[in-house]
Amino acid sequence: MLEALSLAAGLSWASGLRLYLTIFVAGVFERMGLVHLPDTLAVLSSPWVIGVAAFLAVVEFLADKIPAFDSLWDAVHTLIRIPAGAVLAAASLGHADPALVTIAALAGGTLAGASHFAKAGTRALINLSPEPVSNWAASATEDVGALGGLTLAFFVPLLFLVLVIAFLVFAGWALPRLVRGVHGGVSRMAKHMVPSVDRFRHLDRLRSKHD
Repeated sequence: MLEALSLAAGLSWASGLRLYLTIFVAGVFERMGLVHLPDTLAVLSSPWVIGVAAFLAVVEFLADKIPAFDSLWDAVHTLIRIPAGAVLAAASLGHADPALVTIAALAGGTLAGASHFAKAGTRALINLSPEPVSNWAASATEDVGALGGLTLAFFVPLLFLVLVIAFLVFAGWALPRLVRGVHGGVSRMAKHMVPSVDRFRHLDRLRSKHD
């Protein structure tokens, strides 16, 4: 049960960061015999699933390195990562009691949502800065974090579950602050843009009078 819980938590948490990389790694590990996934997740080791996941993981890797576009990518994937995390968490328990599977789906969706919104909020805040270095550093950290988290979930389940609990506590503290930070940054940008628009309008009126 500990391994099943760790697998469910690992797949859902990592899905909120890198969904396609998560599916690719789980499928490759199963195919190599490094882990044993339940029958309900056996489809992940299909060559077709691995191939498509690898292609989409590369696309996501590149898209995530482009400032501003990465936030658009995250916005679209809000509708994909969270349901996928719920499905993967539920399937991780195999043919368990339906009530337990339902609880796992709800918890998995919540965990995927927490990691997704923490990522999206952090990146949105970073994108308010014009320099790209911090964006690339954050993206690389997410790549390594997803891989490291999956590895711990597969091979050191107890440690991973402890870290997940710590993450949820941190996310509960950080997410409201990220929302306020992004809102404040957007408001400041809007205030800077308004005088520029007014200046252009004033110059346009002066040209019209001169003509």
